[in-house]
Amino acid sequence: MVINIVASFYFYDLAIKREKKDFLVGNDDLTVSSEAMDVFIEGSWRDWESKQRFAEWSIHSFDGLKLFGNYLEAEEPTNKTVIFAHGYLGKSRDMALYGQHYYEDLGYNIFSPDLRGHGKSEGDYIGFGWHDRLDYVKWIDRVIEEQGPDTEIILHGLSMGAATVLMTSGEDLPDNVKAVIADSPYTSSYDLFDHQMERMYNLPSFPVLPTTNLVTNMQAGYSLTEASALEQVKKAEVPILYLHGDSDSFVPTDMTNQLYSNTKSEADMTIFENAGHGEAFAIYPDKYESVLSDFLTKYMD
Repeated sequence: MVINIVASFYFYDLAIKREKKDFLVGNDDLTVSSEAMDVFIEGSWRDWESKQRFAEWSIHSFDGLKLFGNYLEAEEPTNKTVIFAHGYLGKSRDMALYGQHYYEDLGYNIFSPDLRGHGKSEGDYIGFGWHDRLDYVKWIDRVIEEQGPDTEIILHGLSMGAATVLMTSGEDLPDNVKAVIADSPYTSSYDLFDHQMERMYNLPSFPVLPTTNLVTNMQAGYSLTEASALEQVKKAEVPILYLHGDSDSFVPTDMTNQLYSNTKSEADMTIFENAGHGEAFAIYPDKYESVLSDFLTKYMD
């Protein structure tokens, strides 16, 4: 019993508490292909991002945290805005990899927040999308406030950010939100931890994970089981596009299959061959952009 409790606090500190994380270094499931690495490290999007003049926005969350995000107005006036959601341990400007396409090719305004516990945003824990979903409802309201009632909004998330926008999709959203793009999402935080405990530590989920669930609820105010994208998409009214690589062992591709099969709203899914976790856009930019364009054409006015 004591060992179980100690282990549960260890895993909470390891994965959820806001602090430097080293445990993903050397994780074979996150080994990036050389083709994708070239894009991530040396892609033109980095130079593009560094030259843009982002405006900094802030809001206060339901639990009193000050959250920050970066907004870039389109070159030509438009009522279309994409709100990004970055991945675990990432930051808002990482999503410029996708932002450049939305900005230069699609002519969108782009807005990218730092999720709670990341970047400039406050928070001493990582929400894995659950409390973040309520933050995103407030960010959506902020975009509408800034741009007016006719604005059209896309939510586009990667990995943990994909789970975040899917969790957001199950909330009561304004009609301004036209579509959700979920790239490499997980079904729930509990399912992801279950998978990774076996992959990384060769441990069964019981009894440590249920106790970690209790510790998370005590320390961060949410449980890993309730942080479920799967349950949220069963309530979704907004169309959802699912994207995933079939060589993703960090977040199994089958999680996207489950999400797609359980989505209440209209949904499409594209699986990219030989793409690892979050690699699809880097390896298949033309196909990714084509799939995205076809989907947006169906649902944007």
